[in-house]
Amino acid sequence: MSRILTVLSAQVAPVPWDPPATLDKFEDHVRVARRAFPDVDLMVFPELYLTAVDGFTSGGSADWKRRVAEEIPGPLTDRVAKIAARAKRWIVAGSINERRGKKIHNTAIAFSPDGEIAAVYRKLFPWRPFEDADPGAEPAPVFEIPGKGAVGMMICYDGWFPEVARGLALQGAELIAQPTATTTPDREEEVVLARANAIVNQVFVFNANMVSTFGPGRSVGVDPEGRVLFEAGAGEELLVEVVDMDRVAEIRRRGTRGVSRPWQHFLDGPRDVVLRPYRARRTT
Repeated sequence: MSRILTVLSAQVAPVPWDPPATLDKFEDHVRVARRAFPDVDLMVFPELYLTAVDGFTSGGSADWKRRVAEEIPGPLTDRVAKIAARAKRWIVAGSINERRGKKIHNTAIAFSPDGEIAAVYRKLFPWRPFEDADPGAEPAPVFEIPGKGAVGMMICYDGWFPEVARGLALQGAELIAQPTATTTPDREEEVVLARANAIVNQVFVFNANMVSTFGPGRSVGVDPEGRVLFEAGAGEELLVEVVDMDRVAEIRRRGTRGVSRPWQHFLDGPRDVVLRPYRARRTT
């Protein structure tokens, strides 16, 4: 029997520079989505959506990240957990600015239908020099949706580094949820990279991009052969896709387009040789 997972990618805009109002909007989106799409299992929201950042409007401040940063767990995650519990759905609530000691991280959080924190991920590759968040120090995590499959998390610019997606696949991820907040012209490249990460690891990739006053949107979902399942426009959209998680194993076994088996060949191949330059590289 197939393991069917229904995923909603929320391409949404914050209430600029107003986190409480954006949190109310997030709650309303979840409630509406739950009613309109009752079979949805997993909802994925954009990067930094709940921080209410909109760089193309006046507002905010130079120290905005520190002003809105919260600890995990904390009041924000407590409320999002209750929203997930009321909806009885898995939610990747995008990312927030997390205060952790003296550091401020860009942190994605997954919540279970029971209102528990299922996974926490601190972005490994902040977008330098524009993003001054502190990088995380732990590999991107994978969490299990019982009876459905394994979901990994990475954030936006992480997708430019193939090691992050590969690390998730090595941990068993069958679908990668990638909250994103890209308003720049390189969104075209990010769509290509979402497809590339899906192709080389033979996994699903769901990249939910935030909408701002200016920006391309273009949230995208990709299957394990690199086919685009959907690509959004520039405005707010709730995009629903039904995926068969067993397709990951089937494509890896049969090969992309019935021929190429990059995942199996990576596992069977000279991985020690391939990875040797990483171990040998010296930091200057």
